[in-house]
Amino acid sequence: MIDLTLDMEQYDCPFIDTTDDHDVSFSTLQWEFDSHRREFETRMIVNGESRGGLESGLTAVRDHPNMRECDLFKKRDATALIRTTIEETNAMGVVRDNDGYITGPFHIEEGSEHWEIGFDDGGTADAALAELEVHNEFTVESRTGVSFDDRSAVLEHVGAASELLEGCQSLSAVERETLTVAAEQGYFDQPRGATLQMLANEFDISDTAVSKNVRRAERKVLRRVVSALESMD
Repeated sequence: MIDLTLDMEQYDCPFIDTTDDHDVSFSTLQWEFDSHRREFETRMIVNGESRGGLESGLTAVRDHPNMRECDLFKKRDATALIRTTIEETNAMGVVRDNDGYITGPFHIEEGSEHWEIGFDDGGTADAALAELEVHNEFTVESRTGVSFDDRSAVLEHVGAASELLEGCQSLSAVERETLTVAAEQGYFDQPRGATLQMLANEFDISDTAVSKNVRRAERKVLRRVVSALESMD
């Protein structure tokens, strides 16, 4: 199996066109292809830079000529949940005609789309990429051969992966930023590449405050790591 990660720019995709002109992004929660009607149905999270940006983006994507249906489920502040049905794009058709399949969620932002797609062998993947080049612009960000054992391990430990993801999502914005900067600057290295004082200067807060932020973030993440390890055992 060949796993491909693509940075895709389709010329007939309503989501890409919308993010090219408006400060919004789209992330898929669920997707389904109707092979008879050649339509693609998705449930998506829409994030706007502001409430006004979200509103203008929703209007633009609804009015796009390639949009069949667009229903709003929920909206709060600058985030919305929508269900959409669009016509098959050229790139979707190429992937399907070459027996390709979706292996991960889509994320669309600033006029390009993050694709995770798979093919059963390298020759089929190469043929699809050559055909995609005719009417689309894209960059292959990664190409990985995945064995049966690799895929089986992922499926077997999906619960552990979910635990780790929930741990990351539980972090506040401040905790996430603090943990990221601390790791990047070597605070957790041995010997340490950064001290609490250096981190405090980075965030312009006291040593005590930055220490509390680091400890809270560590507790949240490590609690999930331990739970994930237990589920793997």
